[in-house]
Formats: sequence, structure tokens, C-alpha cells
Amino acid sequence: MIRCQSLIWGAPGQPLTTPLNLELESASLTAIIGANGCGKSSLLKVIAGLQKPLAGKVSLSVPRQSGLSFLPQQQHLDRQFPISLEELIAAGFWGRRLSTLLRAQRLKDALENWHLSGLEHRPLMALSGGELQRALLARLSLTDAPVLLLDEPHAALDELGQQLLWQHIHAWHNQGRTIVVVCHDLAAVRQHIPHTLLIKNRECVYGASVELIQQTPHTQVA
Repeated sequence: MIRCQSLIWGAPGQPLTTPLNLELESASLTAIIGANGCGKSSLLKVIAGLQKPLAGKVSLSVPRQSGLSFLPQQQHLDRQFPISLEELIAAGFWGRRLSTLLRAQRLKDALENWHLSGLEHRPLMALSGGELQRALLARLSLTDAPVLLLDEPHAALDELGQQLLWQHIHAWHNQGRTIVVVCHDLAAVRQHIPHTLLIKNRECVYGASVELIQQTPHTQVA
């Protein structure tokens, strides 16, 4: 469960919206949509505990450190960092005690599930945008966190990558995880995500995706 109580966020003295009061039930799947700069990613960071709100608070039914996993936008990753794709994905095991055999098997499965087998030793700077995004998603898949926050997970993915993404999101949702996704692809949101928080004109509106998003194929928020 994620509860926002009189939540205000943004730069000091520059709130992005009116106070948000919202409760997302456990095992829910929710999108956050809106124009660029409206505060979607900032809201996700506030929920994740990575950015302080201007006012109000966010309550979670799980501890942030062990119960929440956050997928940032790819642009915030330092691709010059000297690690391989395999080492990046294995970071999803951080803080957990698993046998060497189980770690190896789960890592192998993640590589296969995200079509990354054969790229294990490739450095980050040698990966395409789509390969790096799938690696970040593979890392997320190893965390087993009950709350997943995804900031534009579809970025840089080709058609196959997007199919893999939605397959995994639905699988995670079916496992009972609580998932919040910032997404610009409104047609995909309407098709795959039942509930949406729309940020528009400094107001927040929560409702069914099929009601908040008109059925215009491939419509995207600019």
C-alpha cells in the first residue's frame, strides 16, 4: 500500500501540483501520466524516499530499504562506470543472502528472460540503449521487492523489448506486487494498466485508465 497525504512536491517555493491525497492498494498496478515537467518523475522519487516533499507525507506498507525497488531513467546512469552488464544485473541481489548456486541460476534466468545472454562481459559503454534498458530491468527483476517504481521503463526499447517489458510487468503484478509506472505511451497505458494518475494543469486526477485516456492509438504526452 502507498498512501500520499496532503503531499506537495517540487522545488522550494515552487510546488508542482495542489496537495495530493491518494491511496494505492497493495497489489495494484498504476500509471502516472502527464506532460513533460509536470512532476511525474519527481513524485516517483518522493515515494521512493529519494526526494523530500515540500509538505505532506508518503506512507508505505513495506520498509523502503528492503521492500521497494526503483528503476530510474537511463539518462541518470553513468555509462562510463567500469562494470560489465552481468555485474550491473547482479546488483539486484544487493543486501540478500543467497547460495552461490541459486544466485548463478537466477542470474542466468534473468539474462535469458531479457534476451541478454552472450552480453555478460560487455561494458556498459558498449551497450546499445535498448540493451542497457533491458539490463536495468533484469536487475530490477532480481530484487523481489513487493513495491516496484518504474520511471519510463519503455524508454529506448524496440518492439520486442516493449513486449518483454509488459509481459514482466503483468507477471510481477500477478505475483501480488504493487507497481507504479511513469509512462508516456498512453495507448500502452490504456491497454496494460488499469488505473492512472493524471497530472494536468497542476491538478491530479486518479481513475480508470480507459476513462482518463481517450482511445487514440499511439497517442503520447509531449
